[in-house]
Amino acid sequence: MTDTNKSTTSGHEMVHLLRALVVQLDLFGANFAAQHQLHSTDVRALISLLDAERAGQPATPGWLGQQLGLNSASVTALIDRMEQRGLVVRERDMSDRRRVIIDVTDSAKDLGWSFFGPLIGQATDVLESFSPTQLTTIGEFLTKMSAAVEVTRESQAPAD
Repeated sequence: MTDTNKSTTSGHEMVHLLRALVVQLDLFGANFAAQHQLHSTDVRALISLLDAERAGQPATPGWLGQQLGLNSASVTALIDRMEQRGLVVRERDMSDRRRVIIDVTDSAKDLGWSFFGPLIGQATDVLESFSPTQLTTIGEFLTKMSAAVEVTRESQAPAD
């Protein structure tokens, strides 16, 4: 007779749990997009721009295009659309006046926080239930999984 320990989760089961989380987060983001008449690319752009801001990295149109896998014309249309909605502003880089920096507006941040804030609060509560050692492991797992997705995505990208 074999011992079936339910507390041990196989690698495949973990991948399925992670996929289920990704689907739930995607649906949550889609609800935000639908409620505010945004395209899913607009939401991904806002996330990328906010991540850049948190990292202290200036976000240029070229950088945003790389993040989203968009060509120059598509990025221009995206930024125009988001600027018209009051979500972003274009500003000249003070150190290089030829370069344009894209910034998320305070009103866009407020809009995002009003929708995603409760989820962030719930997620923070969940994370506080883990020990520092467990949080280190979770952080390592998420970092390595993100890298694995990136490597796989790049390997499957069509050749230019």
